[in-house]
Amino acid sequence: MVRVSTPTIFRCAEDFVDRYKNIYISGFNYDFFVQSKELHPPFIRNTRIYSCLLIQNDIPYRWRGRYNEDTDLSLCVLKDGHCTVQFNAFIQEKAQTQTLKGGNTEEFYAKEGTLPKSQMIADLHPDCAKVVWKFNRWHHYVDYRRFKKNQFIKKEGVVIEQGVNNYGMKLIDPTVDNTIN
Repeated sequence: MVRVSTPTIFRCAEDFVDRYKNIYISGFNYDFFVQSKELHPPFIRNTRIYSCLLIQNDIPYRWRGRYNEDTDLSLCVLKDGHCTVQFNAFIQEKAQTQTLKGGNTEEFYAKEGTLPKSQMIADLHPDCAKVVWKFNRWHHYVDYRRFKKNQFIKKEGVVIEQGVNNYGMKLIDPTVDNTIN
């Protein structure tokens, strides 16, 4: 894994998504789901987008529910035939649920556990979601396979250039002083 110290990755994601008229939500995968010792595609089509979301502003969907709003929003978009993109080329560091104090851990999970949050998604989307027990707590499981048929629709007039655009980013060795004298 290579740490990125520039916001340019957001521009890369925006430029990719802006090529298509039906990618409504995109975002970066979590570092703990993308192990650096394994090969991963640069992105995954039509799956959930968690936490760090790039959302097309004019979509008709809005946040709802008490928890898992990102999963619900992703499912609403996908069920209507639109697309999501989860980037693996750039990933986000995030602490796993319930590993830090504060936020939803103290507000919800410490008092009621994870069953209500998991059940909410299963109740909102019973056609593709269910509640499962794993890792010693309740989780929601969503089967995203049916959404793989949702295809990206390229915007008219968009030309995708061949070759690599590094957006001015450079790979540097963090153990070396890279300052210019």
